[in-house]
Amino acid sequence: MLDKIAEINGSVNGVVWGIWGLVLLIGTGIITTLITKVFQISHLSHWWKNTIGSMFKKDVIQHSKEKGSISPFQALCTALAATVGTGNIAGVAAAICVGGAGAVFWMWVAAFFGMMTNFSENVLGIYYRRKNANNEWSGGAMYYLRDGLGAKKGCKWIGKVLAVLFCIFTMLASFGIGSMGQVNKIVANVAVAFDVRSLSSIEVFGGVSLYNILIGVVIMVLTALITLGGLKRIASVAEKIVPFMVVLFVAGSLVIIGINYQAIIPAFQAIFVNAFKPEAFVGGGIGGVIIALTNGFKRGVFSNEAGLGSSVMVHSNSNIKEPVKQGMWGIFEVFADTMVVCTMTALVVLTSGGLEGGVFNVKTGEIAQGFTDATLVGGAFNNVFSWGNIGQKFIAIAMFLFAFTTVLGWSHYGSKAWEYLFGAKTTFIFRIIHVCTVIFGAVLTSSLAWDISDTFNGLMMVPNLIGVLVLCPLVAKITKNYVDRTIRKKDVKPVLSYDEEIQAEMEQPV
Repeated sequence: MLDKIAEINGSVNGVVWGIWGLVLLIGTGIITTLITKVFQISHLSHWWKNTIGSMFKKDVIQHSKEKGSISPFQALCTALAATVGTGNIAGVAAAICVGGAGAVFWMWVAAFFGMMTNFSENVLGIYYRRKNANNEWSGGAMYYLRDGLGAKKGCKWIGKVLAVLFCIFTMLASFGIGSMGQVNKIVANVAVAFDVRSLSSIEVFGGVSLYNILIGVVIMVLTALITLGGLKRIASVAEKIVPFMVVLFVAGSLVIIGINYQAIIPAFQAIFVNAFKPEAFVGGGIGGVIIALTNGFKRGVFSNEAGLGSSVMVHSNSNIKEPVKQGMWGIFEVFADTMVVCTMTALVVLTSGGLEGGVFNVKTGEIAQGFTDATLVGGAFNNVFSWGNIGQKFIAIAMFLFAFTTVLGWSHYGSKAWEYLFGAKTTFIFRIIHVCTVIFGAVLTSSLAWDISDTFNGLMMVPNLIGVLVLCPLVAKITKNYVDRTIRKKDVKPVLSYDEEIQAEMEQPV
């Protein structure tokens, strides 16, 4: 059965992640960058000051008393909880293993343009959000597809159909990227770093050990305790774990990179040179460039999720009024995820033991014996912190935190998709189903779990990006309105919501 699933998945994956899928993804990022006048660069100081620079302002970090509403910082942490996952560790390693060091360059390119794709998604998410049956904010691609794209002449049914498809793909993705793929990497790393021979030696079926299953059960119970409590509980856990885990991982990575400082410049050279002139192991020539580019883009999206329309579902629960202000948190989200965390991971792998040694040989593309893409980063840490396998244990713990918080975030995304299709009163049914899928991640093979996640990501991406592209003029209008009012100090009426009643409510002073 698994072979049949792999065959079907491979066929679908080849379509959604083919040339047209990549053109749609990067093309949307380029267009949103141009229509906002390269906002991520032209207003760098402004969005930086209003995101990470505003961390200690009460209106940013103070918990909201409004039902179902969270602070902008909680929204960021919950979104980062979902995005900063195995893609930042095993995903980067996998991209390098398949596409060479050059794949990292294409991850950066995808992230640069992805910043404005994510910005646009969040602007549209806040603009088209509304209150649900529980009097909680609901927003996401399904709403701007139905009410934005659907409002265009002759597009009513197109918008509705794409909204439903997006929700179906989101729920599937929540089982893939948001459950099975993450848990699979947790189990792989924990089982190696903290091996218990009395349990790992007992094979239950198909090469799956009792130890793996028990780890999966523990993760399933923890997931249930948090996600069944709803968004407020997820956000409360995320705001405590995410800053800690990101700082911890970056600090550990800096130590490894610092010790291997002599390989830093050669590593960057390898990234830039191999992006356009791949080594023989990835095929060489234009074929090699395409392999590096494709894997860089795919793993970049798997990591930062820009273009999927996923994080907008939690950003829309923010108590912020300005669409552009929440959009700027989207820019920072992609920056922190890819430009910081993924770059740290790449440099750890590429500098470990020098370019022709350690866990990965940049010159030949060979992984050191005994390692896989899932354990490559742990091996790189172990090269420095070898006593008692501390390095591998550190990565196993980091992987657990990264992946587990991703499971929490995606539980919310899937529940919002379920809410759109079946109503807010029944979302607990989805959360229970999502919890049950966790155990499958512990028994699936690594490659299949990863490939399924890639496919669901691609399916989810297509309707979302169609909506973003069609509504680009609106994003430009809202962005210009914000810039005119807040930066140029013009006296113009704010553009905050598609709904006149919500617009009037948002205009009221606090």
